[in-house]
Amino acid sequence: MAYETYGDPGAPAVFVCHALTGDAQATVWWDTLVGPGKPVDTERFFVICPNLLGGCRGTTGPSSVNPESGEPYGLDFPLFSVRDLVSVHRALLAELGVERLHAAIGGSLGGMQALQWALDQPHEIERAVLICASARLSAQNIGLSKAARAAIHRDGHDGMAFARMLAHITYLSEQGMELKFGRERRAPGPMTMASDFEVEHYLDHQAEIFLARFDPLTYLYLSRVMDYFDPFAERPARTDTRFLAISFSSDWRFGTEHSRAIVRELEAIGAEIRHEEIDSPWGHDSFLMDVPGYQELVAEFLA
Repeated sequence: MAYETYGDPGAPAVFVCHALTGDAQATVWWDTLVGPGKPVDTERFFVICPNLLGGCRGTTGPSSVNPESGEPYGLDFPLFSVRDLVSVHRALLAELGVERLHAAIGGSLGGMQALQWALDQPHEIERAVLICASARLSAQNIGLSKAARAAIHRDGHDGMAFARMLAHITYLSEQGMELKFGRERRAPGPMTMASDFEVEHYLDHQAEIFLARFDPLTYLYLSRVMDYFDPFAERPARTDTRFLAISFSSDWRFGTEHSRAIVRELEAIGAEIRHEEIDSPWGHDSFLMDVPGYQELVAEFLA
């Protein structure tokens, strides 16, 4: 298991759960929230962030070598659930000697992990911050992930370029894409089948850098984990964990209705939960960005 820690091991511990394509380097991919003086303050907290089970950034996953065969697991790697991800997180905490978390925080798939953990082991988490999270994917969400996986199954590495482009479109919003790109062109001229509009070049770039750092099979496995996530299918017991759910006004992938559904389920078991919708034009990706009111809300809740 690959993981990074920041800060004093004797300080209150905050566990950062990464999203689908993240890794253990929380101060890099979530630098708007994690670091010295940030809401997840590495000078105040002992911050822990692992690469997920099934990952391709140091933790065992489908590209790892199966000791029984001497070859990479590939699609023989077993399917796993969000609860399995949490089991590995808990094993890491035991190794580090951390018995109770001041907070667990995550966006998207990361928020799903924090939610599952707080429901299964509420005595281990004082606070949970669920950002752009869902407790039950819609048919549209499952369909989008299916299209991405189908491209990978058919074309492997090249298919993942398509999957990444599709995913990035769903992480943005129409308003945000209009603000960022509009109909601007790189070199106006005659019609061409090559990339011409700025939004096309952006998607080309995102696909290129993603292919250089991510494994297609990890994408298959972690996206499938999200499809099956349904933590309230069996009514959980009461939890004493305090929750903060954050959604963003333009997120249509895991929009505000997903956070409200979590709120209803948690209230039904007597949990203390606060939900805030933050105004942002940047869609699902807002959780990675510096958005007015967002960082302050997290800092206040963790204080």
